[in-house]
Amino acid sequence: MIKLFIDSDIVLDLLIKRNEFESSAILFTQIDRKEFQGFTSPIVFANVHSIMTKYAGKEESILNLRRIRKILSLLTINEEVIDEALYSDAPGFEDSIQYIASEKNGIDFIITRNKKDYKGSKIPALTATEFLEMNIGNEEI
Repeated sequence: MIKLFIDSDIVLDLLIKRNEFESSAILFTQIDRKEFQGFTSPIVFANVHSIMTKYAGKEESILNLRRIRKILSLLTINEEVIDEALYSDAPGFEDSIQYIASEKNGIDFIITRNKKDYKGSKIPALTATEFLEMNIGNEEI
């Protein structure tokens, strides 16, 4: 089954109904239906909570994250991942951590609106819309 890493901006698009909301909603529905495996990182949960608290308050943020957690699995970020990120040439440390964790877990696509954050990635970085336009369904790549 195709494994997707879901970045913070995609989760926020869904929860705040911004930018590519419809594509994000469709993607989460497909993950929930087990058409794809969805993964994210503890960093994403922290980032989303910080931003969501400003929009909707702490309680609403936690409720939304609980719903997201039922759909997405978490990638492990351990010493090995951090050590590799510390010596990475990637422009962003946070994105480097997430990329390395994704690579170690066999992620097929990174779904993000900030594709430049994953420039040079061996894992294709796509927007939710771009991924959905591929129309790959449950097929293996």
